[in-house]
Amino acid sequence: QMQLVESGGGLVQAGGSLGLSCTASGRTSSLYAMAWFRQAPGKEREYVAAIKWSGASTYYVNSVEGRFTVSRDIAKITAYLQMNNLKPEDTATYYCAATEFSIIFSRASAYTFWGQGTQVTVSS
Repeated sequence: QMQLVESGGGLVQAGGSLGLSCTASGRTSSLYAMAWFRQAPGKEREYVAAIKWSGASTYYVNSVEGRFTVSRDIAKITAYLQMNNLKPEDTATYYCAATEFSIIFSRASAYTFWGQGTQVTVSS
């Protein structure tokens, strides 16, 4: 099993920045990719970004391209999501996810491991 622990998040004004971290532990030797999803009240869980663990290729949903940056630290087994120029519509609970397999990164059901979620609130 793999455990994911998130940190970061909070309350910020529109235009501000926040950073999220997601640290993996347990069975991490076969980690293939990590991703960030978010879920606003009453809405479905939405893909935000993903990063391949080997090579660090990154992928983003169009709505965050140019504002969010996903990165990873191999030694710390941690993925990061730096969020800049935040908008009220970015308000959601953010979840990190991990997979040991090559998958369609935007598909939430394809991920095996999930963090507990952390709240991000952007005020207008």
